[in-house]
Amino acid sequence: MIALEEAQKRLLELAAPVAAEQVDLVDAVDRWLAEAVVARRTQPARDLSAMDGYAIRFADLPGPWDVTGESAAGLMFGGSLAPGEAVRIFTGAVVPQGADTVIVQEDVVRDGAKLKLTGDGPAGIGAHIRVQGSDFSAGGEMILTGTRLNPAHIGLAAMAGYAQLSVRRKLRIAVVSTGDELVAPGAATGPDQIPSSNGPMLAALLARFPVEIELRGIIGDDLGELTQEFRILKQHDIVVTLGGASVGDHDLVRPALEAAGANLDFWKVAMRPGKPVMAGRMGDAMVLGLPGNPVSAYVTAILFLLPLIAQMSSAMDPLPMRTTARLGAPLPANGPRTDHVRARLSAGVVTATGPNDSAVLGVLAASNALIIRPPGAKPAEIGAPVDVMTLP
Repeated sequence: MIALEEAQKRLLELAAPVAAEQVDLVDAVDRWLAEAVVARRTQPARDLSAMDGYAIRFADLPGPWDVTGESAAGLMFGGSLAPGEAVRIFTGAVVPQGADTVIVQEDVVRDGAKLKLTGDGPAGIGAHIRVQGSDFSAGGEMILTGTRLNPAHIGLAAMAGYAQLSVRRKLRIAVVSTGDELVAPGAATGPDQIPSSNGPMLAALLARFPVEIELRGIIGDDLGELTQEFRILKQHDIVVTLGGASVGDHDLVRPALEAAGANLDFWKVAMRPGKPVMAGRMGDAMVLGLPGNPVSAYVTAILFLLPLIAQMSSAMDPLPMRTTARLGAPLPANGPRTDHVRARLSAGVVTATGPNDSAVLGVLAASNALIIRPPGAKPAEIGAPVDVMTLP
């Protein structure tokens, strides 16, 4: 049994990045950038007005002015501003040559071509002007390689001159649920059967990730059947198994993987929930064996599967982020394994949500965070700082 941090390190070391591809901007969100976005243009390309009003020379305050023209977005004033002159200007319009300030329309009164100051006027030279290049300049690195792209990144790339971006391709993931006790969701259950919840739960967890997920259904506790199933999955990027990873007589995933040619790097991690995690390679595929208990499957997917996807997509920081919060209720001492206590986080205060049992999905569903308790942690009182990981 190895420490959680060591297991994560070894898993990521096994994973190689997948190939890059060019995709349209609208298809790039939530993908990891494979090639940095370098600005192909300057923004703004010229000095622009940030307000509706009048372009003036600051030295001409307090006026009055003669209005000599108009500058609108996409239709700039073609002349040059002389002393004592003003140009009507609108938000986003190019500031005329000779002007250095915009006075907002609420501070002036216009009578024909005459303009007079009635308000306080601009606070200083350059007021209400978006200076050329104040957002970015051509040649500047805008978005770093390994960034997971959000909608704002897409807008920025478009403004920087891009119609397509180079991102890592989607990963092909096969999910195999194992166990004679499982039936399909919605099917009638006998007294010794339960619905197979882990596959749909993982598919939902990965819904916003750049993956193509294949739920392979339920495979019973049969060594030959499991081995044959694993042999046909070697062309996937990641093979995830659910259940059958422990040490009981019916836990056949490990021997089946090895019979299918997998080389397992580790098995059993000093963590709660989810000790029977295994990882390795099988042909071209990464193999990740997760426990069958639903909470264990969910927590280990967050701690291992999501970082694996990020690593294979060349993410800058593949591991989940942690933050610090204050306890809203005391916690007992922890045992020898890293514990992940299901909890509710609000306004910097985190409180355990119920029984810390690896099969109680109701508690998990009511939680939005995990309290991370290191091995051997002493009892913690209300208000004590603890490490916290927010749940997707």
